[in-house]
Amino acid sequence: MTTTFRRAAAPAMLILVGALIATSALANGSSAVPVSKDTGPGNATCDGLMKGSDAWTSCVGSVPSSLQADEAFYAGYWLAKTGHYDQALSYLRHASQSDERVLTYIGYATRKLGNVDAALPYYNRALVLNPDYSVARAYLGEAFLSRGERAKAQGQLDEIARRCGPSCAEYADLSRHIAEYKG
Repeated sequence: MTTTFRRAAAPAMLILVGALIATSALANGSSAVPVSKDTGPGNATCDGLMKGSDAWTSCVGSVPSSLQADEAFYAGYWLAKTGHYDQALSYLRHASQSDERVLTYIGYATRKLGNVDAALPYYNRALVLNPDYSVARAYLGEAFLSRGERAKAQGQLDEIARRCGPSCAEYADLSRHIAEYKG
């Protein structure tokens, strides 16, 4: 597996998330979603609702049980990266729990919801599966910073440098967070 998500795939993944959510709503027979070419995310009906609200969730539907693990990961990834942490967790929990990417983004969404202590085991489990997964190391470093543990964050930065070098994106991100840290 790659250590970073390819930024070039971002538009395709955004379309996939929209399609998955729309398909989910239709598959669940949600009466809140009219069956027309204007249904699902990306339309005025769902986009006009506050993201993450009960009305929004009802509009886009719940996670279909038929969703493939990779589809669930990418949907969860994009929901997390766009700030919809509760919905992201719903999708990520349908993905393979033996995938370091899934565990990392469960940790990420959990941390962003304000539960740093609950996020740490997910990052650690991801690193047990793949010690070279620099995304997990960078987010673990950010979690340490949020707990006031700058030295531990620096330790993760050093590990990232050792494993993928100071030119990798995760090194730059965590390095910036450490530099901005005011503990």
